[in-house]
Amino acid sequence: MDKQDRTTKRYVFVTLLNVIITIAEFFGGIISGSLSLLSDAVHNLSDVGAIVLSFVAHLISKRNRNKNKTFGYQRAETLVAFTNGVILIVISLVLFIEAIERFWNPEHIKGGVMLVVALIGLIANFISMFAMHRDAKGNLNVRSTFVHMMSDALSSLAVVIGASFIYFWKIDWLDPILTMLVSLFVLHEAYEITMKATNVLMESNPDIDLKKINQIVLSYPEVKNIHHVHIWRYSDDYIMLDAHLNVDKNLTCGEFEDLCQRIGRELKDQLGVNHINLQEECERGRNDKMIVERGKEN
Repeated sequence: MDKQDRTTKRYVFVTLLNVIITIAEFFGGIISGSLSLLSDAVHNLSDVGAIVLSFVAHLISKRNRNKNKTFGYQRAETLVAFTNGVILIVISLVLFIEAIERFWNPEHIKGGVMLVVALIGLIANFISMFAMHRDAKGNLNVRSTFVHMMSDALSSLAVVIGASFIYFWKIDWLDPILTMLVSLFVLHEAYEITMKATNVLMESNPDIDLKKINQIVLSYPEVKNIHHVHIWRYSDDYIMLDAHLNVDKNLTCGEFEDLCQRIGRELKDQLGVNHINLQEECERGRNDKMIVERGKEN
């Protein structure tokens, strides 16, 4: 089974498991009178929607390139990662505000029912989290889903701890404190995902040193100058580079092609740039800088 098929099956498994968690916590919250369980059920319901979006984007990203999408569909996952990050930020802020309100509006809770349901949710959320953990590092979309699962697991853990104190020691004020702490943690993770996805969508430089590119390219004696450089991350798998090279006018087409291949291999090995397009020029732009300001192009 290849990586794509394995990830697809994990998405299906995690989606079904989270639907079950949501239903269990919804009815458990009504029966126990626990606002914490109900809010966690809403949290899980929003995550089900986010997981479905991620799963759809994962399927779309597998489609082949065509005349309308010459780069392919891999950015669908980045778009959904951005959406999921924003959703997580909103959920975190809502939970934080709700936690503050609980200090002024405490409710009587059936701690026993709350504890049992919270434990079920905690176990299921940890299973979901570990199911997505394997591919989370190599894919921004999968990572956003993993963070959703991690936030659910931490939220469920907070509910379990709160339910235990409510059931055994009647300490109701611990629940909103734990909720606030979890919300702050999820907010931090969501911010990082959202900013990373934003940088991809804005075609920002993926933390590659332009001076290092300049050093590598100009180390070849055939190259006199490099300018009009554009470098960006198209997706988790593609870092792209466009540049114009000033070379000697006597350089043949075959020699320039060989030069591009040698430069490309070195840029890939040292900097991870794996999609490179180099344009040959003689005098045009010879004195231009690597990055030309907008409106000053030749």
